[in-house]
Amino acid sequence: MVLIRDLIHDWNTEGAELPAVRGLQFDDETLRDGLQSPSVIDPPIEKKLELLHLMDALGIHTANLGLPGAGGRPREEILRMAKEIADSGLRIGANVACRTVVSDIEPVVEISQRAGIPIEVCAFIGSSSIRQYAEGWTLETMLEHTRAALTFCRDNNLPVMYVTEDTSRAFPETLRALYGTAIELGARRVCVCDTVGHSTPRGAAAVVRFVKEEIVDQLDPTVGIDWHGHRDRDLGIANCLAAAEAGATRIHGAALGVGERAGNAPMDLLLVNAKLNGWIDNDLTRLSDYVRVASEAIGLPVPSNYPVVGTDAFETGTGVHAAAVIKAFRKGDIELADAVYSGVPASMVGLEQQIGVGPMSGRSNVVWCLEKLGIEPTDDRVQRVLDAGKGSKKLLTKDEIRAASGA
Repeated sequence: MVLIRDLIHDWNTEGAELPAVRGLQFDDETLRDGLQSPSVIDPPIEKKLELLHLMDALGIHTANLGLPGAGGRPREEILRMAKEIADSGLRIGANVACRTVVSDIEPVVEISQRAGIPIEVCAFIGSSSIRQYAEGWTLETMLEHTRAALTFCRDNNLPVMYVTEDTSRAFPETLRALYGTAIELGARRVCVCDTVGHSTPRGAAAVVRFVKEEIVDQLDPTVGIDWHGHRDRDLGIANCLAAAEAGATRIHGAALGVGERAGNAPMDLLLVNAKLNGWIDNDLTRLSDYVRVASEAIGLPVPSNYPVVGTDAFETGTGVHAAAVIKAFRKGDIELADAVYSGVPASMVGLEQQIGVGPMSGRSNVVWCLEKLGIEPTDDRVQRVLDAGKGSKKLLTKDEIRAASGA
């Protein structure tokens, strides 16, 4: 039996030895940073709960439930989601975003107690000099806020991820001071942030490597390192992969890449890439459900050419492409059909390759589509459908194929 992997020379693995990435975790920001997108709607709580269940099914480790410091309805919904996690026995963990201000963090104590689960505090503060200059902060002011906030967390047994905004533009000595103080006060994770989407993959790797080797490894190697990156330069996924290879142990993303400005790294594509790299073995067959529910919940349509879950991702009407896929199907080899003209196996995400009929189609496209519709592909029918496809400006719908066939 021929193995597909024996038919592919993978240039992605050529050259330097690839870093081993083990135990990689994911933090889903759809319900926090994702909802800060200017173009989305804040979904009803029922949709948020549905999304939590889908995140759990995909093996996502934690979900950011929002900003408790906002008070009112956001705080009530954070409690509702935390209780859903507890009451439904979901494996996914909960965290919330708070400024390094005690008044932001105080509500988390009650929410955690009422929900009956630990809630990680993602305590954030700006770290770059440009942010300090704009705000009129000094490093000592930032350290005072850090000490007050993290001491409160420690005294109330709240787990902490300490987040430095704009890490990718901060000076090394500032990061040493901030992260060092946070680790001394009990932070179990530190988050490296590309808040404005400044980083290139090389830069993402460099800042993560610095935090790991020069700070975390020196103070407490058991402290986890997160990467939170935006995609203003459309480098979100590339930066996530580079950060993981450099030592980040938990990567953040949001469904469809939603978030501030141009958004975050897309969690759906992050999971796909991590699995294709052999870093995780998560069951991703519910991925299209996750994206569909997120799209409906936030009111953001999925572009047809969106990778993996867009309607075009696994469909072709081009004769040469379709012929190769059809030959693989006729061999009864789904793995071959998934690989011959696709870099992502459709079956890995619970989907399948699709063949259409359009201006660039051949006879094999038509025969395949007619058979799928339960119509005998006689020479006359095939020619009529092929002529309709050649005369169309787009792929024919199933109804148009059926009508053109005259069946």
